[in-house]
Amino acid sequence: MPRNLADAPIMILNGPNLNLLGQRQPEIYGRDRLADVEALCARAAAAHNGRVDLRQSNHEGELVDWIHEARLNHCGIVINPGAYSHTSVAILDALNACDGLPVMEVHISNIHRRESFRHHSYVSLRADGVIAGCGVQGYVFAVERIAALAGPGAAEA
Repeated sequence: MPRNLADAPIMILNGPNLNLLGQRQPEIYGRDRLADVEALCARAAAAHNGRVDLRQSNHEGELVDWIHEARLNHCGIVINPGAYSHTSVAILDALNACDGLPVMEVHISNIHRRESFRHHSYVSLRADGVIAGCGVQGYVFAVERIAALAGPGAAEA
């Protein structure tokens, strides 16, 4: 399994409705679109001589398949599971199969200041870190953390 940022990209997965980022509830999620997130992440990874592979799906099974792919072909996973955070044991199980692969969970909004059902995330049970409430900048923080865990000198991170 590739673990080094120089050898494999960071998988950035986005769950349901994130294809509407910038259009859906901009008062909560902001006006940046998913293409803007991809550009931010690409710049952050490039600063560490890395690259990203950003994908979005509204389908749980497709996200699970991509996690399985990341297990073999990527150096880490940044995941914004959207509403699947609160419901998907399948995504948690797939992430649990990624032994040794760093996983960062991102939420654009602060899920702890929202409805009570959003306060629990199955994904958090596997994530090495959780970033919530930092807007799309949270993705950059997550890429930076994956770079620290999977880049040169990762043993010290």
